[in-house]
Amino acid sequence: MIRTTTDLSVTSRDRFDAIIDVRSPSEFAEDHLPGAINLPVLDDAERAEVGTEYVQGSKFLARRRGAALVARNVARHLETALADRDGGFRPLVHCWRGGQRSHAMATVMDQVGWSVTLLEGGYRTWRRRVTAALYERPLGLGLVRIDGPTGVGKTAMLAALAERGVQVLDLEALANHRGSLFGGRPEGQPSQKMFESRLFAAMEPLDPARRVVVEAEASRVGDRMLPPSLWKAMGAAPTVALTAPLEARVRRILADYVEWAGDPARIEAALAGLPPHISKSRRADWLEMARDGRTADMVEGLVRDHYDPAYARVRGAAEATFEADDAAGVEAAIDRLAGRR
Repeated sequence: MIRTTTDLSVTSRDRFDAIIDVRSPSEFAEDHLPGAINLPVLDDAERAEVGTEYVQGSKFLARRRGAALVARNVARHLETALADRDGGFRPLVHCWRGGQRSHAMATVMDQVGWSVTLLEGGYRTWRRRVTAALYERPLGLGLVRIDGPTGVGKTAMLAALAERGVQVLDLEALANHRGSLFGGRPEGQPSQKMFESRLFAAMEPLDPARRVVVEAEASRVGDRMLPPSLWKAMGAAPTVALTAPLEARVRRILADYVEWAGDPARIEAALAGLPPHISKSRRADWLEMARDGRTADMVEGLVRDHYDPAYARVRGAAEATFEADDAAGVEAAIDRLAGRR
């Protein structure tokens, strides 16, 4: 018997051996449930073919063609991705809205003898859950911001605090971007929807009774926008600032961005994104430094003449300031802000 559910809580999702998303690869790539695997019953080309026939030709021929393709693809999944699953396998299956694609897969799985559950409403049920949390109600978490100038080690501090058992949200990791002109990564950023799914999934297990530490960010991390509930909570959050000498910050930047040092083309592309008040001659000087292998000089100039003035314009009041390697001091400050000391 095929069961149905709309419960997508962490506890409910953990009851299943696999979450199987039968949508096309492009739909899956744009966004999907945490931990889901993609076993499409129609790939992108097949979905386009059937859809075109349905709209422009014969609905009967479209359904017949679609059924044949679905049958072949489901059979292939049974013989490959699902071949090692035993009789106790318990999958949750869904498509975009809980329609024909997921029902086709679930029907075959039920006939095999697996205890299969269908997600009512499909992916849209998950998306409504994410949207409600990030766009329609307050965040529900008490945040603390870690602030400080470029290169001071805010991301490293987040990692150190996490190792000490402090709750953190690493927005740059979730957005796959370091949050600066040079912050792009080769694999690119997730879609906005995928970023929001990652963010929501990271928030789900957090204890709202304890403080959650985030790095101070602009309203976007790369091209990904911070959802309103998070941005509002960050704006109201108390701040703990980090400090470090310029020389130490330059060394950290060079270590963190080592892949940029030997790539003047990437540096030139990034410098093109500087604001208009940075003169062309200054940009040319920095690019020449990079081409001559004087990357440390270029970084120092960027920090001194661009990043530090920009930070000074937006810097707010901090409850406490610590050296960049003082994780214990930052943790103590967070405890005080939480009222535990």
